[in-house]
Amino acid sequence: MQSEDLMMDIGWAPIVSQAQAARTADRQALARHLLAARERTVALFSASCMALGDPPVVPHSPELNPPLWELGHIGWFADWWIARNPQRGLGVRADPQALRTPARQARRGLDTDALYDSSRVAHTSRWQLPLPDTASTTEDLAASLSDTLALLSQAPDTDDGLYFFRLALFHEDMHAEAAVYMAQTLGHDPFAGGALPHPPMRPIADPAASETLTVPAGDWRMGHQAPGFAFDNELGVHTLHVPAFQIDATPVTWGRYLPFIEAGGYEQARWWSEAGWAWRCAQQRKVPRYLRRIDTQEWERQRWGLWEPLDLNDAACHLSAFEAEAWCAWAGRRLPSEAEWAFATQTAPGFQWGHVWEWTATPFAPFRGFAPHPYVDYSVPWFDGRPVLKGASSATHPRMRHLAYRNYFEPQRNDVMAGFRSAGKPH
Repeated sequence: MQSEDLMMDIGWAPIVSQAQAARTADRQALARHLLAARERTVALFSASCMALGDPPVVPHSPELNPPLWELGHIGWFADWWIARNPQRGLGVRADPQALRTPARQARRGLDTDALYDSSRVAHTSRWQLPLPDTASTTEDLAASLSDTLALLSQAPDTDDGLYFFRLALFHEDMHAEAAVYMAQTLGHDPFAGGALPHPPMRPIADPAASETLTVPAGDWRMGHQAPGFAFDNELGVHTLHVPAFQIDATPVTWGRYLPFIEAGGYEQARWWSEAGWAWRCAQQRKVPRYLRRIDTQEWERQRWGLWEPLDLNDAACHLSAFEAEAWCAWAGRRLPSEAEWAFATQTAPGFQWGHVWEWTATPFAPFRGFAPHPYVDYSVPWFDGRPVLKGASSATHPRMRHLAYRNYFEPQRNDVMAGFRSAGKPH
């Protein structure tokens, strides 16, 4: 069965096709995407202002960035790689160190590289930076988009000619998703005011069945193989032999996860890795983040700062990789590898994804033949053993919901909308 037919059977064809369409978008479609992404960015920032003041003040945390810094960084990133980049037409062949033209803000005596370059500006220092106020930052952001669209209209309609415009688009989508995580962390509704609709929850079909899919052995070509844009860590097509295995049809639901808690799983070191148990003890965590039990039977979850009844059919979410591994040890299961996850999406009708980001057992590492793209710091600094996550969450824009996409976070992160599915123990 061809992969397109499989996607139709599985029911995710619109997601896959929309993501690939964005990666191959021509100038006209790309302009529409950039305008829509900016509308989303501004709406999310406005919601943070409504909840936190103007400018929004957030506590210092490794999970967060000051929202005003995020806003300026998004505009700076597009300017750096497009308006200020003399080699923007070369795509992945561009020299990342090519001498840039001055930023427009230099006329005001502002060094935006010293403020917004995430490769140079330490995370811990971003709370002390002399950032422009909201009005100036918003004006700069609008000017950046205007310049981007003007240059886009003249760009070659080729993958090289559009590479940095597509990169800027997906970079902005990533920061928009991070803004949703931030809102959940701080307990306010990022969709307040109605400027953006709440993203639909993706229900798990027939979760009570807890169906396990049997996937026969086969060869799988890992790596991005489609035309258009690709992130550097997706490239390096290579064939792997995947032995037969079993895998959940859906991410683990709360209905499957809660018995682990109720059986004392958070109190027993035997289910946890050494690093996981150290994290659990340091956090003094006895239940997952944003969860509480209100009596012996009922559970609630916190969403946008409000407590609501927990739907046992929802995918378990805001779990660290340590918690996913501990549940698997308790249940006699394991996390799938990245290759198994990808192989199952194409060979196992009934495989559902897109509810939550899903931890895998695969460390984030380059594929064979890896070569960094001009934005060198997108991948290279993070090849440190952190796990790969696959899939997407309800906060992920459909443009980003691509089967080849490799997400990566440190295993202790539970602010991310991440869960997991399990696989059978190897024979």
